[in-house]
Amino acid sequence: MAETVGDFIVRRLRQWGVRRVFGYPGDGINGVVLAFGRDSGRDVEWVQARHEEMSGFMACAHAKFTGEVGVCVATSGPGAIHLLNGLYDAKLDRQPVVAVVGQQARTALGGSYQQEVDLKTLFGDVAAYVEQIVEPAQARHVVDRAFRTALAERSVACVIVPTDVQEEDAVEEPPHEHGTVHSSVDYSPPRVLPQDDDLRRAADVLNAGSRVAMLVGQGALHATEEVVEVADRLGAGVAKALLGKAALSDELPFVTGAIGLLGTKPSWDLMQGCDTLLVVGSSFPYSEFLPEEGQARAVQIDIDARVVGLRYPMEVNLVGDSRETLRALLPLLEPKSDRSWREEVERGVGEWWETLEARAMQEAKPVNPQRVFWELSSRLPADAIVCGDSGSSTNWLARDLKLRPGMQVSLSSTLASMGSALPYAVAAKFAYPSRVVFALAGDGAMQMNGLAELITIAKYWRGWEDPRLVVLVLNNRDLNQVTWEHRAMEGSPKFATSQDLPDVAYADFAELVGLAGRRVESPDDVGPAWDEALRADRPFVIDAVVDPDVPPLPPHITFDQATSMARALLKGDPDWRGVVRQSLLDKLSEVLPGARAGGRRD
Repeated sequence: MAETVGDFIVRRLRQWGVRRVFGYPGDGINGVVLAFGRDSGRDVEWVQARHEEMSGFMACAHAKFTGEVGVCVATSGPGAIHLLNGLYDAKLDRQPVVAVVGQQARTALGGSYQQEVDLKTLFGDVAAYVEQIVEPAQARHVVDRAFRTALAERSVACVIVPTDVQEEDAVEEPPHEHGTVHSSVDYSPPRVLPQDDDLRRAADVLNAGSRVAMLVGQGALHATEEVVEVADRLGAGVAKALLGKAALSDELPFVTGAIGLLGTKPSWDLMQGCDTLLVVGSSFPYSEFLPEEGQARAVQIDIDARVVGLRYPMEVNLVGDSRETLRALLPLLEPKSDRSWREEVERGVGEWWETLEARAMQEAKPVNPQRVFWELSSRLPADAIVCGDSGSSTNWLARDLKLRPGMQVSLSSTLASMGSALPYAVAAKFAYPSRVVFALAGDGAMQMNGLAELITIAKYWRGWEDPRLVVLVLNNRDLNQVTWEHRAMEGSPKFATSQDLPDVAYADFAELVGLAGRRVESPDDVGPAWDEALRADRPFVIDAVVDPDVPPLPPHITFDQATSMARALLKGDPDWRGVVRQSLLDKLSEVLPGARAGGRRD
């Protein structure tokens, strides 16, 4: 049998170093899907998700955790549309992903045929490169350019293949004539460094400061040693944007933790007290958590020139790779002899960890969600991979989990889409089958798509070297993050009709599909549940029944937020008693971190 265009595409994926694709079949992509089946060496693994959206999330997560291009495959029409949320996750978090999508036959296009959708228009916003292959000789350069664009621009690229083209004979080498394109495989990232004069200007700003703050994001994940060395030389404290949580160990005493609504008090104090700001690999968007304009002189390092100077008035913008730029900057930085600022930062960090422990140990009805995350911290394996979701669980992940060197963590950050934890965890487990992976989600996300992806886990777990994939469900029967936003931002009481969720037996569902699980309804069972999950011989679901009234307090509560909260409660919030009780307990723990409800902490 002659090689088809579908066969050629699979082979070209392999030549680009692709080891697996995440997809869902359909007749619009049959010619490509069947080519995976004919791939004699099975060098490119096909991972079947339960939904195309999950395939997109998995491709994005693969890119985040490995640094490689993530690839997803979908059929035409509805399948292509389903991909969009996962692809937007990749676009907004700047991850290289290639989508291979089917289309109706060329002869039907323009005829309002079944499942015919204008895919070039559909993907025109999400993708940096979109092209439809209408002639077999196109396949080579379209696939090559899709990969090169995804890597060079750290974005999404989309290859559209009509069904009839997929089945035509491949053209490996286009004719050497006018109107043809002859492309090749290979991409090497450039070494990007700022000009020497700009490095000196940046050093002058940083050397002049006496209270230096640093903010690092995902662009600093590969520059840990350089960030630590710069921070030591400048006597700086370091805050972390959410995607940069794994850039530095939370055990370092000058690391203030997360910033923003999900952030910590030390990060708030760091930004409020600094006179100089150095931002590395982050485009953190919330200006109210940065220094006030005019307070601090500022320097930013980012490889993407489009985002420098966007979030704060920077005096010097350095466009370059974070590790290379910090290495070039280090010899120009003068060690700070006065360490009083660093000592102040470290005192605040130490007190904050005590506060977090006190908050976690507060009584709740029945279980405090903060305790669930606090108990996990000390049990995280050395090379754990943690996958988060969007919701109140994100607050506890950002604040309460103490990451150590060698760990990885990610989630849908800029898009902040619910439902990322389970597909992220599946992708992480395929990429690193010998590592323990955690998916930390709320019950809203689990009901949205997580339960279905437990079926995907059940399908594949026996092929993983270490079968442990631990899923936590914060079962509070409430779309909790939005409920708190209604109270604090809108001044509205909880609207139970939109916010209440059914109580699902998540652990029982896990056992139903061949996994293991445990329901937790007492604080004394939290630690033993984590221990049982880590001893299990298969993926494990912890169904933690937690108190929805424990507030995900921001590091600094404004007068407007306090007023809105009071107004919401006075309007008759159905949970007002629990909200008042838990809010007072958490605020008390900041003043008396050694205390907890019912007595002293042992």
